Parts: sequence; C-alpha cells; structure tokens
Amino acid sequence: MHAKKILLGIDASAGCRAALDYVGRLAGIVPELGVRLLHIEPTVSAFLAEEAGRDPLARERLAALCRKHQSAGRRLLEEAREVLLRAGLAPGALELESRPRRGGVARDILDDAEGGLFDAVVVGRRGVSRLEEMFGGSVSRHLLEHSRLIPVWIVDGAPRGAGILAAVEGSESALRAVDHLAFLLSGAAVSRIVLLHVAPRLRDVCAIDFAAEAPHDLEEVVARGDRRCMEHFFPAAMQRLSEAGLSGAVETATVTVWRDIAATVLREARQRDCGTIVLGRSGSGGSVFGGRVAHGVLGGLEDAALWVVP
Repeated sequence: MHAKKILLGIDASAGCRAALDYVGRLAGIVPELGVRLLHIEPTVSAFLAEEAGRDPLARERLAALCRKHQSAGRRLLEEAREVLLRAGLAPGALELESRPRRGGVARDILDDAEGGLFDAVVVGRRGVSRLEEMFGGSVSRHLLEHSRLIPVWIVDGAPRGAGILAAVEGSESALRAVDHLAFLLSGAAVSRIVLLHVAPRLRDVCAIDFAAEAPHDLEEVVARGDRRCMEHFFPAAMQRLSEAGLSGAVETATVTVWRDIAATVLREARQRDCGTIVLGRSGSGGSVFGGRVAHGVLGGLEDAALWVVP
C-alpha cells in the first residue's frame, strides 16, 4: 500500500504523454508514490447497442467493437506503464485499468478517484493541436469545475522549471492547497517552493464599481485586512511545510497585481522558474482565488502544471 496515490488519465494524445513525463519526473523525487493508469474506453452507439439485443449479427459486431476498444486500451496502458518504469517507478507502484465509459469521461475519472480514495487526479491538457484538449473534449475544465473532493492536476506541454509556486491569499482553501502540497511532497528532494501572495485591489474582491465614492479609503480597508490576514497565514503555512520536512526549500513573497491575479500568478511562475503552480479553488468568501482565478490560470497555462485543490 502506497502512502500517496494519484490517478492518471490515459489516452492517445500528446497531452497525455506530457502528463506521463511529468508524473515520471515527480516519481523520481517523491517517495511512496503509487499511480493508477486509467483508460476510459469509447462509448458504443446507442443504436448498435439496441440492435444487439435483437439481431445476432449486430450483437457480434458490438462484441467485436468492444474487443477492439479493450485491446486498444490495454495497448495504451502498457505503453504508459513502460514510460513510467523507464522513469524509475517500481512495477509494484503501478496499477492499470481500462474500462468502458459509463457517463462522461471526467465524471468517470472522478468517480474512480473518489471511490479509490486517491490523493489527486492527473490529466494532460491538450491533444495533438493547441486547440484540442485531452480525449477530444474539455475534460480538464470539467474536472476543474466538478471535483468537490479530489485535487486536480492539469499538465500543459513540458513544464519548465523545477520550482513550485503556491499562490496563496489567506483563505481556508489556500491552506488546504498548502496541506496538499506538503503531503504529496513530504520527504521529497524539492529545490524550491515559493509561497506567493498577490496583494488584491478593491476590484479583485468586489465587483461593484465604487470609483466615485472615496476609493482610497476602500482600497486601504482592503489592503489593511489583507495584511492582517497574511500575518496569520504565512506562519501557519510554514508550519505545515516544516512538518513535511520542506521548510529549507520555502520562500515567501508578496507582489502587487499585474493586469489581473491570474496573469500575475502566471508571470511570477515563469520569472521564478516554477513549472508547477498550486492554488485553492475557492478564495476568502469565494472572492479572490475562486473559480475565476483557477480558470484564468488554466486559460493562460503554457508548459506548466496546475494543481487545483477544492
């Protein structure tokens, strides 16, 4: 039994291969990591399934099609297994599963992850072109929107930089993101973890335009509350990372907003050589690092991995 378990979605896309390479690199530094490779087989047409119930020929065609899907799935899983074995993952740390699609691909992946008590779901973001996403649809966005329990890791291209940037803003969701980071990387040989706080402006925490009503006073209220919150948050986050043996790799930073929060996080990750970005999906009261920021970071993600913690 491995202490840390991740579920990796497998298909034939280039995005999947990028996710495999990313997990392979991670396995080289993270002890006690177990990986299940899951392939969701394509669904058969409702017409063919209905015909199979009354027509022997259609039943034979359906059985042949299912065997073809199963064979293709097994082949993909074996190829993925070889990639991770070459990366250094032990054979006993790998599980392989190919099964027919029951609902949507994202829903099936989440059902398996929740049922198996996995610590994270990993998918490649894009397929053979930059307009395509894994499995021919927006699986990554569906996972991001619908996962209520399991952190979702989305890998785009070849992540550049060994550093890890955790975008934090003082909420419980941000602290859960730090907890997830500390647990998954406990005992790992990590060179750099940046706890980055993007100091919000009034418009980042409130959609109402107060421009004509003493904006400087309101901006100061936001800034003062933000400073007070982070004075408590940073020590709590550092304690969790210290307990995981990671404190020597951690640095903290506070920056002002450039364009918007998501763009600022992406720019800081690039400038600080961090190929992995970690954030909580819901901010303080759902205001700052909420779903819109997670989607904003995903939309601009390029050659990086994004971990989103519910």
